[in-house]
Amino acid sequence: MPEIFINYRTGDGESAAAHLRDKLVERFGNRHVFYASRSIELGDDYEEKLEKALRQCSVLIAVIGPRWTTFGKKLASREDWVRREIEKALHWGTPVIPVLLGRHMPRISAADLPEELAPLADLQSAVFDTHDVEGGVRRIGDAVATLVPGLEVEPDSTAPEPGAVANKTGDVGGNAVQARDVSGGLDFGTRMGEVNGQVHTGSGDLLHNPRFHHGDRHFHGDGATYVEGDQRGETRHYYGERRRDAEEGR
Repeated sequence: MPEIFINYRTGDGESAAAHLRDKLVERFGNRHVFYASRSIELGDDYEEKLEKALRQCSVLIAVIGPRWTTFGKKLASREDWVRREIEKALHWGTPVIPVLLGRHMPRISAADLPEELAPLADLQSAVFDTHDVEGGVRRIGDAVATLVPGLEVEPDSTAPEPGAVANKTGDVGGNAVQARDVSGGLDFGTRMGEVNGQVHTGSGDLLHNPRFHHGDRHFHGDGATYVEGDQRGETRHYYGERRRDAEEGR
């Protein structure tokens, strides 16, 4: 159920309203935030969805841009959805938080509002400013959390078990495994994109001579491996009991 209803005017601050919506979703979860252009699916009855969300919400956030009261004189029309949404919330006693876009924007005046919206001018407002987005979001989110107990913890996610492994990956072509305790065998295939150089992967013996000389390059010791230039055939590397060769001991 969308406890948070975001009311906004297309053409007067909807980009800021969308940004505010995204931040509130991060904190409270997508299913608890109603934003008409994101929450109403194609083919849905627009008016029915709006009415249902308005009746279910616990708080309405009215995003008010610099031209909100004069934008095409839309507020003067009783058919204006921005007006209707706020009117219904005030009539039903739903808490309304006016959010002013910009720190220099003055409070709205009852004289500039239709009579039915006049109470909006008396409500304590919040400021959402591009110079302090995080601070504004935090203050608005805190106000919502106070008005709607239980929303403080994002309900769409679950906390991991103690000792569990958490991980995120980008695009994966092939198998990807995340695990803590594993029993039994794991059988994987490996796929690689463009590789510059030699790569060995898969099962089979890996054998190599622990002493290698090539020009001024000298490698010696168990576990040393050197591959240079183009390679044809096999690369083998053996980890086991150390074997003596003819040169050792001289």
